[in-house]
Amino acid sequence: MLNKIITFSLNNRILVLLITCFLLIGGCYVAVNTEVDVFPDLNAPTVTVMTEAHGYAPEEVEKAVTFPIETALNGATNVRRVRSSSTSGFSLVWVEFGWGTDIYRARQIVTEKLSTLESNFPNGVKTPVLGPQSSILGEMLIVSLTSDSTSLLELRTLADRIIRPRILAEGGVAEVQVIGGDIKEYQILADPAKMKYFNVSMGEVLSATNNINNNVGGGVLYEFGNEYLIKGDINTTNFEDIANCVVRSDENGTILVGDVADVKIGAKSPKLGLASKNAQPAVLLTITKQPDTDTKFLTNSILKSLDELQKSLPKDIVIATDTFRQSNFIDSSISNIQGSLIEGALFVVIVLFFFLMNVRTTVISLVALPLSVLIAIMVLHLFGYTINTMSLGGIAIAIGSLVDDAIVDVENVYKRIRENKLLPKDQRKSITDVVFHASSEVRMPILNSTLIIVACFLPLFFLSGLEGRLLIPLGISFIVSLVASTIVALTVTPVLCSYLLKDNKEKAVSDPAVTKKLKEAYKSLLEKCFKAKYVILGTTGVLFIVALAFFFTLGRSFLPSFNEGSFTINVNLMPGVSLEESDKIGREAEKIIMSIPEVKCVSRKTGRAELAEHSFGVNVSEIEAPYELTDRTKSEVLKELREKLAFLTGANVEIGQPISHRIDAMLSGSKAQIAIKLFGPDLNKLYTTGNEIKNIISTIPGIVDANLEQQVARPQLRIRPKRDLLAKYGITISEFTDFINVTLSGVVVSQVYEDGLPFDVTLRLADEERNSMEKIKNLMIDSNQGKIPFSYVAEIKSVDGPNSVSRENVSRRIMISCNIADRDLRGAVNEIQEKIDEKIQLPDGYYIVYEGQFENEAKASKTLALMSAVALLIVVMLLYQEFKNVKQSLIVLVNIPLALIGGVLILKLGSNELNIPAIIGFISLLGITTRNGMLLMSRYNQLKKEGLPLFDRIYKGSIDRLLPIIMTALTTALALIPIAVKSTEPGNEIQSPMAIVILGGLITSTVLNVFIVPILYYLVTKNEEEN
Repeated sequence: MLNKIITFSLNNRILVLLITCFLLIGGCYVAVNTEVDVFPDLNAPTVTVMTEAHGYAPEEVEKAVTFPIETALNGATNVRRVRSSSTSGFSLVWVEFGWGTDIYRARQIVTEKLSTLESNFPNGVKTPVLGPQSSILGEMLIVSLTSDSTSLLELRTLADRIIRPRILAEGGVAEVQVIGGDIKEYQILADPAKMKYFNVSMGEVLSATNNINNNVGGGVLYEFGNEYLIKGDINTTNFEDIANCVVRSDENGTILVGDVADVKIGAKSPKLGLASKNAQPAVLLTITKQPDTDTKFLTNSILKSLDELQKSLPKDIVIATDTFRQSNFIDSSISNIQGSLIEGALFVVIVLFFFLMNVRTTVISLVALPLSVLIAIMVLHLFGYTINTMSLGGIAIAIGSLVDDAIVDVENVYKRIRENKLLPKDQRKSITDVVFHASSEVRMPILNSTLIIVACFLPLFFLSGLEGRLLIPLGISFIVSLVASTIVALTVTPVLCSYLLKDNKEKAVSDPAVTKKLKEAYKSLLEKCFKAKYVILGTTGVLFIVALAFFFTLGRSFLPSFNEGSFTINVNLMPGVSLEESDKIGREAEKIIMSIPEVKCVSRKTGRAELAEHSFGVNVSEIEAPYELTDRTKSEVLKELREKLAFLTGANVEIGQPISHRIDAMLSGSKAQIAIKLFGPDLNKLYTTGNEIKNIISTIPGIVDANLEQQVARPQLRIRPKRDLLAKYGITISEFTDFINVTLSGVVVSQVYEDGLPFDVTLRLADEERNSMEKIKNLMIDSNQGKIPFSYVAEIKSVDGPNSVSRENVSRRIMISCNIADRDLRGAVNEIQEKIDEKIQLPDGYYIVYEGQFENEAKASKTLALMSAVALLIVVMLLYQEFKNVKQSLIVLVNIPLALIGGVLILKLGSNELNIPAIIGFISLLGITTRNGMLLMSRYNQLKKEGLPLFDRIYKGSIDRLLPIIMTALTTALALIPIAVKSTEPGNEIQSPMAIVILGGLITSTVLNVFIVPILYYLVTKNEEEN
C-alpha cells in the first residue's frame, strides 16, 4: 500500500503540490482565526449557589440555608462533591460534577433541586442565585478606579451604574464584580427620641415608609376617542419630598417622616468589603469571561470601551488595568513558545545544511516543518481546541522529529541519485524510478517508527481530570503533527526530490567532506569497540543500574511551578477584626509588597463584593502584585517577600499566583498546594486539633505559608426574647423580630430612580443610636403599656460564635493548608502524614483527608505506568511485525534503557524532581529512541539479503545509517534546547521537564546506540549463522 501511495504521488506530482499549497494557505487562515488562550479548558463542571441571609449569624445560615441546600444537592446525578461555606449573612455552596458533565445540564440539575426548597427558607432569606457560568481561568481583567477629588461614593456609583453595564454589554463577559467605595442609598434614619416625643411606634414608621417612593398603575382611561394610561407618578429624587410624607394624622395633628427621622443620602451599611490601588482607596471591577471566549479579543474590546468611557468621565478619575490582565500572560507565554519553535527550526536548518551541504536537500526536508505544524493546528481547530501553551508545546517538542522522516527519505534518495550518476549512461535509471526505489527502501522504518512514537503517546489519552485536560491537547498536537510529517515524507518529499534533485549538472557525486570525516572516525571507533565489546556492554550495564538507582531517589511532584508574572497574596487576620482594622493592616501589607523592586503595582480587595463567589470575611485581604524579574530569580523574590510580610502582626500570609492558586482551589478547595482536611462535628475541637496540626507541619523543612482556616469564635451580641414578658406587654414574636430587623439591621422600603437607575431607600436607626450594647438595651419598643426599654423584653448579652462554618459532603470540616518551597511535593506530603500520625490523637468520630496536587500526581503516575506497559507491548508487536524476529526486536528495544540513563542523569543533575511532564518525557523516549535501532536493523537485513558477510554488513550498514541517525537525533535534540533552557519563562514551564528528559535520553541513546546495537547484533547473529 505504501508503494502505491509513493507511486500515486510521483505520477500526480502537480496535484500533490497543489494540495500542499492549499493546506499551507488553509492552515495559515485557520491559525490566524483560531482562539488563543493560555491553557486548555481546565474547569471541572462546577455550579455555585449563593444565598443572602441578611443579618443571620454563621451557624444560623448553616442550619437554615446551607444544610437544606446541601441535602437537596448531595447525591444528585453526576455530583462528585459538595462544599460549602456559611458566613455572616451569606451561604455559598459549590456543587462539583464529574469531569465531562455538560455544564448546562449541571446547572439544570441544580436549578431543579433548588426549586423544591424556596418555600422552606425562613423570612429574610433571599432566593438562592446561581453564580455566573465561568471557569477557573475566567477571571481575566481587574479594572481600578481612583481619584484625587471625586468621593468614593461617586466613584462606586460610576462603577455600578455606568462602567459595569457597559462592560457587561460586551459579548463574552460573564460577570463584573465591583468592590470598594461606598454604595449610594437614600436613608431614613429614625430618631428614638423624636419618636418617643411624638409617641410614634416603629411599626407606624415602617408602615408609612413602605413603598414610599414607588410608582403605581391606575389602569386605562378612554375619553374623546383616546386611550390614556393612568400613571401614579409617585417617585421623587428629592429627599425633602420623602421627609414630607405623613406618618400619622389625627386630632393631635399631622406627623411627617421628617419629624421623627432624618432623610439623607448616605453609604449603605454594613460594608462587606473595601479596595485599594497602590495603598490608596479605590474601586475595583473584576471581569470574568464566559467559557469558550477568546480572552485576547475580549480584553481588547473591553479596553477600547474603557478608553471611550474615560473621555466622558471627570478628568480626575483614572481608569487603570495594569494590576491584572490575563492577556499579558497569554502574550508572553505564546510568544515564548513561538520563540522556542522558531529557534528550534533554525537549529534544524543548521543541522540539515551542515551534514547535507546541499541547499536543495535542506529545503526539501524543511517543507515538512510548516506543513506538519499547520495540519496539526487545523486538526486542533476541528476538534474545538484553542491555540495555547499546551498545543503549541506539543508542536514545539515535536519540531525536531517533524523533519526526521523527510531526512531519512531525502538522505537515502540523495545517496541513490549520486550512485545512479556513477553508473554508465546506458545503465542509469530515470529520476522518478530512483526516487521511487529509494523511498520504498525506507518506507517501512519511517511508518513503523511513527507508529511506535504514536503508541508511546497513547497513555496520555487515558489521563482523566485536570491532568488529562491539560496534557491531552499536547498529545494530540504532537501525534497529529508527527503523522502529518510521515504522510509528507511519503508523498510531498518524493515529489520535491524528483523535481529538485534531477539536475544532471550536479558535480558532487560523493559525500561532503564533513560526512566523510565523520564516517571515517565512526568506523575507527566501531572497530575499537568490537575489540572491547564486553567492556563496553558491562560499562553500559553499570550505568543503567546507577541510573535506575537514581530514578528511585528523585523527588515527586505534580506539575512544575508556573511563572505567571503576578503574585496573589492572601492576608488572613483573626475573625472579629473590623473592616477598618483589616483595611489598615492590608494597606501596610501593600506598602511592604511595593518595597520589592520587581513589583510594578498592587491592588487589594479586603472582604468580598456583593453576591461574590469568593466568600471572604472582612478579616481577609487578597492582593494582586504583578512583577517583572530582572536581576533576581522568582525564588529569591519570594523569599524576600515572605521575610518582610512575616512582620505583619497577627496575620497569616499565603503567597500564590492567579491561575495556580485557582487550580489548587479547584482540586482541594484550598488555594495552596497541600490541603489537610479535618472532619468532625464540634467546631471547637476541630479548631484545637487543627491548630496542633498546623504547629506540627510548620516545623517541617520546606513547608511555607502554613495556614489554619479561621473557624474560630468571634464576638457576637445575642438577643433572646423574654417570652413571659413579651406576653405581659402584649408584644408578638413577629413584632419583636421586626423591631430587631428594622432598628439594628435596616430594611429596604422603597427605591429612588435617578435617570432610570434605582437606588435603595433604607429605614433604620442612625449608627450613633446603636453603636454600643448599652444603647441597644435602652432602645424603646412599643407595648400595650406604651414605650418600654428593649431590655425589658430581651436578654442581650455578649457571647462567642463561629465566624464561619465550612462543610464538605454534608460534614463539618476545618482545613489546614500549606505550600512547599525548595523540595518535592510527594516527599513533603509523606513527611506531613508521618508527623501527624505520630503526634496527633484524633477524638472519636474525627478523621483526616489529605488533598491537593499530590493526589493527581499519584493517580496520573499509576495510569501512566499501567498504560506505558500496554504501549511497550504495542511497540514490541510493531517491531516484530517489522523484523519478524524476536531477538532483533529486543535488540532495538535496548535503546530504551540507553535513553533512561541520560534522562535520569540529566534530571538528577538538574531539578532532582520527577513530575508528570517528566514522566511523559520518559514515555516519549520509548518511541523516539527506537527509531535509530530500527534504521540500523533494517539496513543490516537489507545487506544480508544482498549476501554480505556478517562483519561487512555490520560495518557497511552502520556507516550507511550513521548520517540519518545523527541528523535525526541532532534535529530532535537541538530543537528541544530552547524549551529546555528557558524552563522558568512563562509558557515553557510544563514542556521544559519533557524537553529536558527527551534531550538527555536522546544524547545517551544515540551515542550508545551506534555502538551497542552493532555489538549485540553481532553476538546474537554470530551464533545463529554458526549454527
